[in-house]
Amino acid sequence: MYEEPIFLEPVFQDRIWGGKKLHTLFGYDIPSDKTGEAWVISAHEKGPSIIANGLLKGRNLLEAWNDNPTLFGKKQKSGNFPLLVKILDANESLSVQVHPDVDYAQEMENVPYGKAECWYVLDCEPNSRIILGHRAESREDFRKRVDAEQWDELLLPVPVKKGDFFYIPSGTVHAIGNGIMVLEIQQSSDITYRVYDYGRKTGEGKTRQLHIQSAIDVINFPHHSVRLSQNAMNRGDLASTQLIKEPYFTVYHWDIKGKVETPLKMDYLLVSVIDGSGEISVNGKAFPLVKGSHFILPAMVESYGIEGDLELMVTHE
Repeated sequence: MYEEPIFLEPVFQDRIWGGKKLHTLFGYDIPSDKTGEAWVISAHEKGPSIIANGLLKGRNLLEAWNDNPTLFGKKQKSGNFPLLVKILDANESLSVQVHPDVDYAQEMENVPYGKAECWYVLDCEPNSRIILGHRAESREDFRKRVDAEQWDELLLPVPVKKGDFFYIPSGTVHAIGNGIMVLEIQQSSDITYRVYDYGRKTGEGKTRQLHIQSAIDVINFPHHSVRLSQNAMNRGDLASTQLIKEPYFTVYHWDIKGKVETPLKMDYLLVSVIDGSGEISVNGKAFPLVKGSHFILPAMVESYGIEGDLELMVTHE
C-alpha cells in the first residue's frame, strides 16, 4: 500500500497581516487578499492537509496518521503527527510573540506539543527585518519595559535576506516583519502568546488579545542567540545542506541540477518544492514536481529518484 509519494493540498488561513503572495509567487488559489498562511503538510486538527493522490485521495493527513500507522514506520504506534510545515506571507508584521515548551503546553494548555520552529526565507523586500530575542535580564525587567512600551529598547531586530535560515526555540521572543515570506517547519502546535501587536485593530474594530503573563512565564531569560552548525555535502547532481538537527526536527536544503537516486533512510520524509520543476520516480512511476508541490515519502518507499532543476526543503524527525 502506498509505495509512492503522498501529495498534499494546502489549507489556507486568513490572517490580519496576510496578503496575496501565496498566489503571486506560488500560484495557489487563495481565498482572499488577506491569506497569511498555507498549511502545506499538516495533520493538525485546525487545518489538516488533504491527500491528492492514491488510495487515500480525498482524505486528510490526520485521518491517514490515525488509521494507517504503517505509512509512517514501525515507531508510529500512537500519539500525534509531530510536525507542521507552513508557508507564511507577512504582508504586514506579525505580532511579537513567544511559544511554550512541551512541559508548559501539556500542563497549562492540555496539548501534546510545545512549539519550536524554524524559518527559511523564501522572499523578502529590501531592508526587511525580523525580531529575534530581547534585551531584558529578568522577568521583572521585561515586565517593566513592556508596561513602559519601550519596544525599541526591549526587542532585538535582525536583518534578513532571501535564503536566510533561523531557528526559534520555544521561549524565544520573535516576530516576522512585513514584506517577508518564509517556509516554517515547527512542532505541530498552535499555541501563541502575543506580547505586542502594534495597537492594530481587526475588521470589527477590536484589538487582538495579548497574553503578557503567559508570555513572561515561558520566555527564556536572558535571551541567548542560537548558533547553528550547518553541514554542506555535494554528491553528484545534489548539493545538500543540513540546516539544523534538533530533537524535534532535522531540516535540509537540497539543490538538484540533474538526477539523484537515493534510498529512504528514515521512517518517512517531508518534502517541499520551493523553486524549479522536475519529477520524482518511485518503483518506475514518475510524478511531476513544480514550485509549491508538497509531499510525504512514506515508509513503504524503499528508494526514489528526483530529476530536474529544483530547490527542495526536506524534513524528518
